[in-house]
Amino acid sequence: SENPSVTLFREYLRIDTVHPKPDYDAAVRFLERVGTDLGLACQKVEVCQGRVVLILTWQGTNPRLRSILLNSHTDVVPVFEEHWTYPPFEAVKDSQGNIYARGAQDMKCVSIQYLEAIRRLKTEGKSFARTIHLTFVPDEEVGGHKGMEMFVQRPEFKALNVGFAMDEGLASPSDTFSVFYGERSPWWIKVKCMGSPGHGSRFISNTAAEKMHKVINSFLAFRESEKQRLKSDSSLTLGDVTSLNMTMLEGGVSFNVVPSEMAASFDIRIPPTVDLKAFEEQVATWCRGAGDGVTYEFHQKCMDQHITSTEESDPWWKAFSGVCRDMKLQLKLEIFPAATDSRYIRAVRHPAIGFSPMNRTPVLLHDHNEFLNEQVFLRGIEIYACLLTALASVPPLPAEG
Repeated sequence: SENPSVTLFREYLRIDTVHPKPDYDAAVRFLERVGTDLGLACQKVEVCQGRVVLILTWQGTNPRLRSILLNSHTDVVPVFEEHWTYPPFEAVKDSQGNIYARGAQDMKCVSIQYLEAIRRLKTEGKSFARTIHLTFVPDEEVGGHKGMEMFVQRPEFKALNVGFAMDEGLASPSDTFSVFYGERSPWWIKVKCMGSPGHGSRFISNTAAEKMHKVINSFLAFRESEKQRLKSDSSLTLGDVTSLNMTMLEGGVSFNVVPSEMAASFDIRIPPTVDLKAFEEQVATWCRGAGDGVTYEFHQKCMDQHITSTEESDPWWKAFSGVCRDMKLQLKLEIFPAATDSRYIRAVRHPAIGFSPMNRTPVLLHDHNEFLNEQVFLRGIEIYACLLTALASVPPLPAEG
């Protein structure tokens, strides 16, 4: 009695693609099987050893036009099974139709919704001028460095001739659907403080700890000001402000030795409205203010601030938003607060929207007891079918002749 789309979703959820050892081969075999069943062309691109991007393609009637790209990642984050009501890789469905599994929201639902939307359109005998490509990529949950970041630089990606891309978004607890047109730039900074060492019984001057105290105070004071700015302005979302968290603290060799070096690491996410050069100068000022021997280095420094147009004059956005109006979907436009593979797509100058059609659903990505209701899942297939119809039918643009 279960809808076959739901059965397929649950089958995919049972494939264990959790880090640190995701079973990518099983996921690719599964997705390739579904693609073949749908009559889609299949291509596999190994971007580095053991990291394969699967491309499924529904050829359009005019291949010269730019294509629609539907991206999703196959990996999921680790679980702590003791906090789960049901085993996280069994895809148990409760009496309310809630399907519990790691990846239910992030983002195996979207992968299957793409495929089932195409199944529905092909069953209805539809065809479109624009080609539709589906890409299933590895390693998004660990930064995408051996996945989409490499793939967008390869000739196989350029051959896709992308015009517009869709990727993951977030669930929304309210009636609205979240749509993400940009992302904050992730900066991971490690600050090192050098100082005078000595015996733990003395008042040593110019210690690393004193300098680190000043550094931490400066960084966390800024954190508090951004936190209050978000709290005091109801028009702002998390993606509109800069978040900053101290995530690691290192130093010391013994209780009775004043160390000569200490280090603190910070995870900073910066919205596209912020001048990145000015922000780095602020970081340098905080470090200089802590004294001599204070340096910083980047372990990640994303400088791309491209955003996707949400103006009604933009043909892609007009097609996307028009479907949502027709379906009476209330959209909430936001900057994505974390980071997805969309940033790599935008960085090579392709418009990309982050959208997971999950409203009236608690945000549970990376959380215990991640679930998605089967009716929300099925509604998402209907939404994607309408979106693909509109996007793949966008008339030829001036640049396309």
